[in-house]
Amino acid sequence: MLTPVAARIVYTDLDGTMVGPRGSFWHTADGSPTAEPAAALLELHTAGVALVIVSGRTVDQVTEAGRIFAADGAIAELGSLVTWKGGRARHGLTGDLPGEYAGRTPMDVMAELGVVEALTAAHPGRLEWHAPWHTTHSGDALLRGFVDPLAVDAWLAERDLGWLTLKDNGAIPASARLDLAPEGQLARVYHLMPRGITKGAAIAWDLERRGVDPADAVAIGDSASDLEMAPAVGRLWITANGAGVDGMAGLLAAVPNVSVTDEPMGVGWAQAVRASL
Repeated sequence: MLTPVAARIVYTDLDGTMVGPRGSFWHTADGSPTAEPAAALLELHTAGVALVIVSGRTVDQVTEAGRIFAADGAIAELGSLVTWKGGRARHGLTGDLPGEYAGRTPMDVMAELGVVEALTAAHPGRLEWHAPWHTTHSGDALLRGFVDPLAVDAWLAERDLGWLTLKDNGAIPASARLDLAPEGQLARVYHLMPRGITKGAAIAWDLERRGVDPADAVAIGDSASDLEMAPAVGRLWITANGAGVDGMAGLLAAVPNVSVTDEPMGVGWAQAVRASL
């Protein structure tokens, strides 16, 4: 049985975790209205526990969400950028970006090398920019489609681009505009980015900046990329919707400090918050 963790700080994923369908904080996974996430957020703030949003979204998006939810900071682009003071203070993480490109953003380097164009050409009809949201990313290339990330990593390594990796950040809700996945499977969001950039690495940097012991931190997420937060915190919660994804059970079994909520999305998020107070 896992030991309860009374948190000083909660790091939370946003889409599919803290917010539900279409980014709503007020609806359950099946679309029913609920006040549970809002009530749990109030309890969190009343207890004086800091909230930090950790997302694949851009820095402007997470900063704005942080204002709405009264967060104490935000981590954007899957760990590429740590922000605080309402986004006015920022620290970029570049992971395994080769030293010859020091001082440049990963996206600038990938654009110069034509990596995304070559990768999408190698997967016709299966991979494309996640437009229009990709345009303001600097630490990663935001893509969508349906490919095998391990096969893409092998493709990159064959081209001396092994410092890059493709991370799966979850399924996209069904949309008539997307035709990039086999019938019956939803297209997925991917982040092409330097190795060594993770949500966990960004959390570890932020905790050190704050002077907070990792044992006093809790993280909440819903995807495989969120499992990377586990080594940086005392407890990781995965919402039920994330735990039910194919292949996730095996990944969860390898994480000693993970718990799964009883409910999906926002209601499950509320359970994780209350268990951390």
